[in-house]
Amino acid sequence: MGVATVGFAAVSPLRAVYLSYSSHVSDGVSEEQTQPARVALPGPHKWRMVIAYDGTKFAGWQYQQSPPTIQCLIENALTCITKLDRKDLCLVGASRTDAGVHAWGQVAHFITPFMYDSLDTLHAALNGLLPPEIRVREISAACPEFHARFSTKSKTYQYKIYNYPVMDPFRSLYAYHSSYKLNPVVMREAAAYFVGNHDFSSFANASHNDRLGNPVKEIFRFDITELDALLLLEVEGTGFLFRQVRNMVALLLQIGREALPPDVVPKIMAARDRKELAKVALSAPPQGLCLMSVNYNNESLEPPEGCPAASFGRTHSVSKCKLAFY
Repeated sequence: MGVATVGFAAVSPLRAVYLSYSSHVSDGVSEEQTQPARVALPGPHKWRMVIAYDGTKFAGWQYQQSPPTIQCLIENALTCITKLDRKDLCLVGASRTDAGVHAWGQVAHFITPFMYDSLDTLHAALNGLLPPEIRVREISAACPEFHARFSTKSKTYQYKIYNYPVMDPFRSLYAYHSSYKLNPVVMREAAAYFVGNHDFSSFANASHNDRLGNPVKEIFRFDITELDALLLLEVEGTGFLFRQVRNMVALLLQIGREALPPDVVPKIMAARDRKELAKVALSAPPQGLCLMSVNYNNESLEPPEGCPAASFGRTHSVSKCKLAFY
């Protein structure tokens, strides 16, 4: 079975951010273009989005009024375009990324009672209303059975570590700086212990908004790649507990500094107690973490018959230059 990758005094912070971004329209979208043509077909209809975002300024994915979150800003944009209430849209994300965590391949779905004849205008309108740190990369029709969270087969996260005495200022928002010289050989040895079916209770922070769940998860791979001063840690698994990836990275950092041996991983895992990890490592900071992809079976990505083609964004062209450049 195939798997496919897919601050204002009188205004609340959320409304201040949203108004500052939606007061102008970007990506070449005018206000009259923000209402895509609808088709009167029996609903409801489900739509899937692939979303990228720089999480630096936001309090994570999950909806909350203040401070602003990714989900809240996307819901505000969808509400403006569809004229539907957020409770009717039922926007759901595949992963509840934390504050400061980034995404390249977050997946979400929402519902409308009407069909669109084309998704290009909807796509452009969404990106026109969203802040530049958030972009919908793709939007497509989804089958009724598809669920962004519960249909997931695996998720892939990447953690970046800049391993050099002086931090590259152009990477400071997207990588963790380790001035300690790391040993990638022992880090790979330790990472191999995470692969397979394990109880990851020792690597999960306290339950937060029901996110603890079943502590047994399967890790398919945990790769560590060297790119000059940059270390890329990429892990793929069926799912991850609250702060699990950042906690695994934190332990690997201690092992890479040669403060702990690689075989400490199975010992801490066997304890099934977060306090055991806390004795030797704190959670790695959020800016190095990015949700790269959410993967599904190909069958669950098949669109219903009669739906519009998926939109990957518009390509603009200029046939004639009207003004000279100086």
